[in-house]
Amino acid sequence: MNDQNNMTKENSIYIGEGVVFSGTIKAPNQAVISGKFEGELDARDVLIGASGVVTGKTTAQFVDVKGELNESVTSRELLIVRATGRVNGTVTYGEIEIERGGQVKGDMIQR
Repeated sequence: MNDQNNMTKENSIYIGEGVVFSGTIKAPNQAVISGKFEGELDARDVLIGASGVVTGKTTAQFVDVKGELNESVTSRELLIVRATGRVNGTVTYGEIEIERGGQVKGDMIQR
């Protein structure tokens, strides 16, 4: 992998399209999910790509959703749901931004 690719950041994890992972991830930096993840995800920043599907408990400072996020999410600072994003479940956030077309279904709690 090329060091200039932002997916190679230290203390980060990248789950590529077509990859299916179940378990627990604790990443001090970024978690970039373009595949399918099920379980508990804790990172500073969680970025869910358009093809990404995350199901379980997600906790981060910053969450950016272009794909699908299910069950529960806590975004201590900012949650962005892009036009292609879908969030289903319990959502706890500091601030939230939902682009036109983005979907949020479930309980919403502002911190």
